[in-house]
Amino acid sequence: MRILEQEGRTADEAVESALKKLGVSREKVKVEILDKGNKGLFGLVGSKPAKIKVFIKDDPSHIAYQITNRILGLMGIKAEIDIKEDNDEIHLEIKTEDPGILIGKRGKTLNSLQFIVNLLVNKVCRARRKIILDTERYRDRRQKTLEDLAKRLADKVKETKKEIVLEPMNSHERHIIHTALQEDSLVTTRSRGEGEYRRVTIYLKGQGDEG
Repeated sequence: MRILEQEGRTADEAVESALKKLGVSREKVKVEILDKGNKGLFGLVGSKPAKIKVFIKDDPSHIAYQITNRILGLMGIKAEIDIKEDNDEIHLEIKTEDPGILIGKRGKTLNSLQFIVNLLVNKVCRARRKIILDTERYRDRRQKTLEDLAKRLADKVKETKKEIVLEPMNSHERHIIHTALQEDSLVTTRSRGEGEYRRVTIYLKGQGDEG
């Protein structure tokens, strides 16, 4: 665990608890105060614990958080960022009042931000980790949309016997299309083009090269 949220009667107490859980010394971490807490009346009525977030310095998750938070600030977007680690991936869930601005048309703004964050994190950190940025579960919704699109267009290809070329997509979205149809017995897919203009073609098996 490289990032930890911790509560305590005071911020200092919360920090000490976090350090023990992480097994590191104070100089190796950065502390962000989320809530200073409130002692309440006579230390009893209306008391509220202090809440902090502790990062291990030079950790990819910490760097990704800092970079993303900084860019969002420059964009004028107020947001909270939750971090989860999954094997070689670091997932940053961004909570903001207007996720539409962050997502952009068909996810282009979110994808561009993700690309920049990945580029900067991997430049700063020796350990290469894939950074996934998301907001309002857009990634899941987009995947479902693409899977439905792939199956609908596959049916059209079967009906018309003509191939269909999709709009340009990034590598992750092309992979979703390929995966959605890989078990189809009648159609197959291929990618053609370069860079941002690379497209997926859906066509009947046996028609042309699979490339």
